[in-house]
Amino acid sequence: MKIYKTSDLSLAAFLKLRGMKLISASKTGTGKFEFEFEDTGCADTLAIDFANSEFSAYDANLRALKKAVNSRTK
Repeated sequence: MKIYKTSDLSLAAFLKLRGMKLISASKTGTGKFEFEFEDTGCADTLAIDFANSEFSAYDANLRALKKAVNSRTK
């Protein structure tokens, strides 16, 4: 069985949305996420689809908004 790994939460959600089987999800000692999917040969193509999709644009905007809120002084 081939495994596809990513630490990108948004990409992992997209892969799950597109039907890839999640094998494991964990957090590393450094606080990063780690997701492993069963790869039937479509993971690389789906990762490119994600980069070219509105999902990626949504994720970028979500991160920018979060950064804007977190950078405001109280």
